[in-house]
Amino acid sequence: MHQEDPNIFLGSEIEQPKPEDALFHILPIPYEETVSYGGGTGKGPAAIIEASHQLETFDNFSTPCELGIYTRDAVDVSGPAEQVMDNIASATADILKHGKMPVGIGGEHSVTWGIIKGYLDAGITDFGVVQIDAHADLRDRYEGHKHSHASVMRLVCEAGIPLYQLGIRAYCEEEMEARKQYNVRYLDAHQLVPTQVQSIELPEDFPSKVFFTLDIDGMDPSVFPSTGTPVPGGLGWYQTLNLFESVAKQREIIGFDLLEFAPIAGFHAYEFGAAQLLYKLMGIVQRNQR
Repeated sequence: MHQEDPNIFLGSEIEQPKPEDALFHILPIPYEETVSYGGGTGKGPAAIIEASHQLETFDNFSTPCELGIYTRDAVDVSGPAEQVMDNIASATADILKHGKMPVGIGGEHSVTWGIIKGYLDAGITDFGVVQIDAHADLRDRYEGHKHSHASVMRLVCEAGIPLYQLGIRAYCEEEMEARKQYNVRYLDAHQLVPTQVQSIELPEDFPSKVFFTLDIDGMDPSVFPSTGTPVPGGLGWYQTLNLFESVAKQREIIGFDLLEFAPIAGFHAYEFGAAQLLYKLMGIVQRNQR
């Protein structure tokens, strides 16, 4: 009889596989240090993993867990930001060293830099980043922090990694300048949401491999109010999945993360929604594998 494990993703349905037998390696990163409005993202990973026990293994199109889902121990997020980023990078590089796919669960958006650093440390440099977000995250630093959730994509650009942004609707003049400086391509919320754009065409010169970072506040607060800095006018549920799929059809997804989910006590619909979103992204990757 199957023994349910509360600490593993989909633990009600699957046994924890051996790491070498799983494509998807879930990396919980309960880091919350530089949030600037509402808090709670540190509780996001555990809430999503717990809610995943209510999922069906069949996602309406395929069964992503057939590729294997291995839930790793949460990253140690004590200590200064630089140390935390190194811890995240080390865990990410270890996943990549074994030829597996990192699936990060945050935590605040600053953790994406730790994940990206893990790719670079593992010698993987020929990739681009596609970002769904309400915010551009391109400030040089925010409230004195270089490792801020508001400057994480600036670090990605400074590392020479091409960036494509989707759904942004909150940015400052400094970030508009950064877009020009680093040749950031983008389709902002006002270009996507009113006309319900469901697919994008990445530029021909965009790398063939993509890391996809999904800040849950990129989606509309009517779908996910459970985030620290909600901004009206965001992407809908199906639009988010369809945009992700349009990228997966054009490029090889080499990893992704889901960030800034802050559970609201008593409203488990949002925790379940975040778990389902993560699982559906795995399904899209499964069905578009190269």
